Amino acid sequence: MSWWQEAVVYQVYVRSFADADGDGVGDLPGITSRLPYLRDLGVDALWITPFYRSPQKDHGYDVADYTDIDPLFGTLDDADALITRAHELGLRVIVDLVPNHTSDQHEWFQAALAAAPGSPERARYLFRDGKGRKGTKPPNNWNSIFGGPAWTRVPDGQWYLHLFDTSQPDLDWRNPEVGDMFEGVLRFWLDRGVDGFRVDVAHGLYKEASLRDQKRSELADSPTGSMVERVLRDEPMWEQPEVHDVYRRWRKVLEEYGDGEGERIGVAEAWTQTAESMAEFVRPDELHQAFNFGWLGTDWSARDFAQVINSSIAALATADASPPTWVLSNHDVVRHPTRYGGGTVGLDRARAATLVMLALPGSAYLYQGEELGLEQVDVPPEARQDPSWFRTGEPGRDGCRVPLPWGGDAPPYGFGPSSAQPWIPQPDDWADLTVAAQEADDTSMLAFYRRVLAARRTWVRGADEACVAQAKRNVLVVRRGGVTVLLNAGQRPVQLPEGEVIISSAPVGDRLPPNTAVWLRT
Repeated sequence: MSWWQEAVVYQVYVRSFADADGDGVGDLPGITSRLPYLRDLGVDALWITPFYRSPQKDHGYDVADYTDIDPLFGTLDDADALITRAHELGLRVIVDLVPNHTSDQHEWFQAALAAAPGSPERARYLFRDGKGRKGTKPPNNWNSIFGGPAWTRVPDGQWYLHLFDTSQPDLDWRNPEVGDMFEGVLRFWLDRGVDGFRVDVAHGLYKEASLRDQKRSELADSPTGSMVERVLRDEPMWEQPEVHDVYRRWRKVLEEYGDGEGERIGVAEAWTQTAESMAEFVRPDELHQAFNFGWLGTDWSARDFAQVINSSIAALATADASPPTWVLSNHDVVRHPTRYGGGTVGLDRARAATLVMLALPGSAYLYQGEELGLEQVDVPPEARQDPSWFRTGEPGRDGCRVPLPWGGDAPPYGFGPSSAQPWIPQPDDWADLTVAAQEADDTSMLAFYRRVLAARRTWVRGADEACVAQAKRNVLVVRRGGVTVLLNAGQRPVQLPEGEVIISSAPVGDRLPPNTAVWLRT
């Protein structure tokens, strides 16, 4: 079995993990200094969000140079040192790749702005003439993920497409120069020793060639083209069939770099509408993994949990695809303890859902801070920095991106050497949630994560891949190998069947309390 098929991967949001130089923003040396923490946690790999040169309009997802490090985060030498140290500790390193768009400061886009309509420079992006008598209306009716129109007009009258912020122009993947450039980027980082790539907006590289309007009757009252809440049915900008040719090409490149230390992998961030379309990204000749957002988006329901487990496994098996992945939180969504109700109830449910997730076949992804029980933070409006906040007035994603608390009894909780608040201010009541505080408490969330990750290696890793989930009233029952997992999603305790308790998310006797999960040896 390849290393990635049952790996637990820890997502590092680089700006918010650890700050080495005291400027209040996380950086690569900060990550390197905390790698032993990840080893001791029990994960197999880390995925690092973009650290490339960038004007930081979207916190690194607006890339100006894919083969250099932004000075905010360090240098190429720092990246090499991080990769080397991670490998010494037995950790793989996955880096983020952003192929749907560049920054408007990328040399290609600057050249496009300086060139005339119809030029080769503009052909690398999606420039079009506008509609209306003088071209004053956008070329089509598409909306940006961040709110407002997906088109911006330049001084000579043409418009360019940006499915995200205006500072993130979409590339035209029908232009062969684009594919050649990104193959070069892959090779640059593979030569430096990275173990894989997480592919941002993997389902969005190609758009229908006509760039036709969306059918408004199909928009289901969605104010934006949200890829998180996939309520749209007519989507000429997502999931076009040509995108799979890109990943077949990338798979060949990744396989060139496979060696005795293991395969190099590609991971699709593909917000697909069905498990079947998600499986298309991980067919044997495409990428290795795709995030299972169906699991992330499932309500607190035994029936719904069972449905997404079974449908995910079945869809991947039908497509002869890679094993599934499971994830509960990331840097783009509300943290799952808050989604599950917040407070004590939300944290109890978060532990239970994690215990179920880590028993399932395939790979699991953890988002930094979930092992500390961090909830979504209500960031004050004056401190919000997400570009979607400025375009829509909605709170945005800052609340799940607050820098981690490492120690101490007041902000910045050991985040870095400075005594000032970091780039997003931390709450004043996090003293009990720091790594240092939780390491001294055997009942903490951190202690729970360390126990369950150790139990995963002992009891389910390498187990028979056959997995069946059932919902019996309000109880989820998952059987895998010699382990039975139960989760009580109801409001009353239920009788536990016979079996040895391996681990539970809360104390259990002969009955399983509400909002609790358990592994039984049966």
